[in-house]
Amino acid sequence: MSDAPAYGFDTLQIHAGAKPDPATGARQTPIYQTTGYVFRDADHAAALFNLQEVGFIYSRLTNPTVAVLQERLATLEGGVGAVCCSSGHAAQIMALFPLMAPGCNVIASTRLYGGTVTQFSQTIKRFGWSAKFVDTDDLEAVAAAIDENTRAVFCESIANPGGYVTDVRALADVADAAGVPLIVDNTTATPYLCNPIAQGATLVVHSTTKYLTGNGTVTGGAIIDSGTFDWSASDKFPSLSAPEPAYHGLKFHETFGGLAFTFHGIAIGLRDLGMTMNPQAAHYTLMGVETLSLRMQRHCENAMTVASWLEQDDRVDYVTYAGLESSPYYERAQANYPKGAGGLFTFAVKGGYDACIKLVDSLEIFSHVANLGDTRSLIIHSASTTHRQLSPEQQEAAGAGANVVRISIGLEDAADLIRDLDQALTKACG
Repeated sequence: MSDAPAYGFDTLQIHAGAKPDPATGARQTPIYQTTGYVFRDADHAAALFNLQEVGFIYSRLTNPTVAVLQERLATLEGGVGAVCCSSGHAAQIMALFPLMAPGCNVIASTRLYGGTVTQFSQTIKRFGWSAKFVDTDDLEAVAAAIDENTRAVFCESIANPGGYVTDVRALADVADAAGVPLIVDNTTATPYLCNPIAQGATLVVHSTTKYLTGNGTVTGGAIIDSGTFDWSASDKFPSLSAPEPAYHGLKFHETFGGLAFTFHGIAIGLRDLGMTMNPQAAHYTLMGVETLSLRMQRHCENAMTVASWLEQDDRVDYVTYAGLESSPYYERAQANYPKGAGGLFTFAVKGGYDACIKLVDSLEIFSHVANLGDTRSLIIHSASTTHRQLSPEQQEAAGAGANVVRISIGLEDAADLIRDLDQALTKACG
């Protein structure tokens, strides 16, 4: 689509990156289920492999179906390019890969999905990387934690599981002052509720498995590049600013400018790490994105209704939904997330751990699964599942204490969801 910024979000979520198939006229983006692509001639093949021409080489790197999704997500997030991959966890590793080296660290929010905490605190050590976990509401602490080996700051826009709202603009200012990129996981908010790039983020990552797909069918991840960071301003990011031996000394930032990170993600990241999104997954995700704004409106409306009811229930200690006036993040949510505070939050059950387990086992409409962002309402007891590998202190810091359950509110009738919670709370708490 030409002049894409002139179109509204609802139009872009349907049309960005797509056009009728030139071979058949098919209106829906086809699933290009192929591994390879025929080159026009030897010179064409050489130009593609030398990064002198953009095109399709091999589906570990690029695929026409995936390419449409990449352009659509980049457009919706306000970035210059995107790289899609096999999962949200893959997206996090690929986002860090061009930035980090042995001995380098990332400053990470304490309010993160449990799997991300484990990945950052344990798995990345095997690459020689490390993470420093800091409360990102304490901007002075974030600034103090950044040292000469820091290569990025990482947070979630609306944090999983508690629904905490991050002040992206303030955090971006701290990262900018230190000369390092801010990476924002925008999975829970989606570009409909939050635009981290407009608030100063360098990179945005997604688990497309969640709200972007919205139907619990396929896993996927994405990294969206703002195109605004000067990778050559210091010697901290040689993968992007220094000569690349695998491409005869090509310098990604010098050659590709604002698209340096995107080209590196494909030409190096996908080539060597192989965390490829398959075309069928891209197709399902594209269909999900077409209705993103409509679904997010309903998710937010239902979440507000259910959270308000839970807050008044004597069997509940507290509710973390940022859309409630009682939330410490209410003002921030109103200012930065005017379309809604999302569909994810937690609540604490009187009776603690045992009552939470009984609640989860007693629900009928809510599904007990580890996913979120589905059309169906979902529930999980994070302390015994997604955050099980963390210490009690880490669980509390992440908003996943033993007395807390996380719910992802779906698109069902809100009154039915409330009735289901009511009967389950009765069984759990008496």
